[in-house]
Amino acid sequence: MHTETKRLTRIALLLGVVALLAGCGAGRGDDDEAGGDTTTTSGGGGDLSGRIQADGSSTVGPYTTAAAEKFQAEQPDVQVTVGVSGTGGGFERFCRGETDLSNASRPIDEEEATICEEAGIEPVEFQVANDALTVVVNIDNDWVDCLTTAQLRTIWEPSSKVKSWKDVDPSFPDEKLSLFGPGTDSGTFDYFTDEINGDEGASRSDYSASEDDNNTVTGVSGEKGGLGYFGFSYFEENRDTLKAVEVDGGDGCVAPSVENAQKGTYKPLARPLFIYVKKESLSRREVAGFLRYILDNEQAIAEASQFVPLTDEQLAKAEKDLDAATGA
Repeated sequence: MHTETKRLTRIALLLGVVALLAGCGAGRGDDDEAGGDTTTTSGGGGDLSGRIQADGSSTVGPYTTAAAEKFQAEQPDVQVTVGVSGTGGGFERFCRGETDLSNASRPIDEEEATICEEAGIEPVEFQVANDALTVVVNIDNDWVDCLTTAQLRTIWEPSSKVKSWKDVDPSFPDEKLSLFGPGTDSGTFDYFTDEINGDEGASRSDYSASEDDNNTVTGVSGEKGGLGYFGFSYFEENRDTLKAVEVDGGDGCVAPSVENAQKGTYKPLARPLFIYVKKESLSRREVAGFLRYILDNEQAIAEASQFVPLTDEQLAKAEKDLDAATGA
């Protein structure tokens, strides 16, 4: 199957539900670059109603969309709109009061928190899943199975002059190194640069950057010397055309996987994924109900959207935080 088509399969499946409900006025579109929305909605049944607005991380977006699809089956009068404008872009909308939920692949930073506070918005953080940020190469790459964090830094640091795989390791072929990755609004970009280059946002700029991870999939799969990085779910969807690289963070080579992310052995690229909720929005029954549904069903949602479920300890904390925020 064509690489980009596989990524679009998820959207097609979600849109299929909307098509069946079109007579009721339901609809969904997805335009990551333009800040478009994916809407989950229908009519009739359930004891909750209303509209929930979400935006943010392209990594967490599919998780929230999957959760909304499942929630809708029980509460069809609740409409959930999920935009994908990157973690940074999502926080901008959230702190302007435009959304109820902000999907994030990194914690909110100090500047963003200050902007929210000045606008009278109190964000409540919930970890909803885990991720194994995955470095990928072309499926025909037969010379690399593992890269050290030092080698990744050599490739991606701001001063990097690496143009060929041979520049990374003399044993590698003199194959052009073509780089693809997320744009600067992405929480994935922030996390990777911080962990690999030692400074959030520090990265070479001469690579193909996009807020749409599909472009990284297409780029790496189309270039024999291609390399990129994104969330684990994107690799899972494209494992027949991409090859995941093991990462040596100092204790040997470890593959990105659900088990290794939960055990904490996939270092340093295992990370938490978040949904931030506006405290004021939690006073609305449909918003509190949606968050409660996510936590009650987080393993099924994570598995359906190819994420790493929470550990028992992480789930217990999230449930306690929701109880505290809603006064339950």
